[in-house]
Amino acid sequence: MHKVVISGTGLFTPPHAVSNEELVEAFNTFVRNHNAAHQAEIEAGALEPLAESSAEFIEKASGIKQRFLMDKSGVLDPARMTPYLPERPNDELSVQAEMAVAAARQAMEAAGRSAADIDMVIVACSNMQRPYPAMAVEVQQALGIAGYAFDMNVACSSATFGIQTAVNAVATGQARAVLMVNPEICSAHLNFRDRDSHFIFGDACTAVVLERADAAVSAQRYEVLGCKLATVFSNNIRNNFGFLNRCDESGIGKPDKLFVQQGRKVFKEVCPMVGEHIVAHLEFLDIEPSAVRRFWLHQANLAMNQLIARRVLGREADTVEAPVILDRYANTSSAGSVIAFHLHSNDLQAGDVGVISSFGAGYSVGSVVLRKL
Repeated sequence: MHKVVISGTGLFTPPHAVSNEELVEAFNTFVRNHNAAHQAEIEAGALEPLAESSAEFIEKASGIKQRFLMDKSGVLDPARMTPYLPERPNDELSVQAEMAVAAARQAMEAAGRSAADIDMVIVACSNMQRPYPAMAVEVQQALGIAGYAFDMNVACSSATFGIQTAVNAVATGQARAVLMVNPEICSAHLNFRDRDSHFIFGDACTAVVLERADAAVSAQRYEVLGCKLATVFSNNIRNNFGFLNRCDESGIGKPDKLFVQQGRKVFKEVCPMVGEHIVAHLEFLDIEPSAVRRFWLHQANLAMNQLIARRVLGREADTVEAPVILDRYANTSSAGSVIAFHLHSNDLQAGDVGVISSFGAGYSVGSVVLRKL
């Protein structure tokens, strides 16, 4: 069994930054237009009026101040409130593959690796833009990588589950190096007309190169000490969009075909689950929580991250110990914890230990314990 390291990471940030204020302006215009159009029903008590939102409410509820989107104009159009991403011909690189290739090239450059060094490609994210051919195979071809590729979907934990899969392949000699990519276009499955969730997500793509420790040549290398994964079924985060929708026309266009969640239940159930998961993982590896220098947590909600860190450490964690990127990127699903790692890891010293942790729909929880070499 070979030791495995993360030898390079990459990040693609979409071109359009959207502030809370911009999002609220579009949302509130939609609300006013909706209430005006249904004034008679509202006055008759047959319909509840929609409530407006505010930038202050969003930041207090989530810690989010802005997000990056693949398309801004469609989202901020009160008559549309959906990103406009035109379909491309089959012989052109797809949108998700384009994001993945950009992040992958950055990760491969950081790792000092070319396409000839990679044997396996995993695209792991919450939503694929098509069922087949696999996004990973398209990315593989675009980068000129031999070997094989496949897609994975474990919602917000897709990256940690993808890392575990890559670690297994490298450790057993199945692959010399693996490229694991997380192209998240979360704005495409977000209901921008829902006050409780319209602000949650942003778009981004991360990439990670994992390879044998004895072959790695990069300046920044992080040995994977262990991976731990867990899933528990829950309907509290759900998206019912799929190919069977056309088989029952009554459901087409309904809110459950986009992201829906019962936020209070998620908070109450997931936070202790993740905290206990990380503590058990560290205990198995004979590492005290106090010895962990950095926690790169899933960037879904600031209060959730603070509570999870407190459960693990027994005290409040500062932003050096548990970096926050969701104020700028919002929730980017599986990419969030990897963005935090990508942006807040180079300052670690040899021997420092850190934990990448994800949690989300499923429920799914993943943790990857690393040591800087």
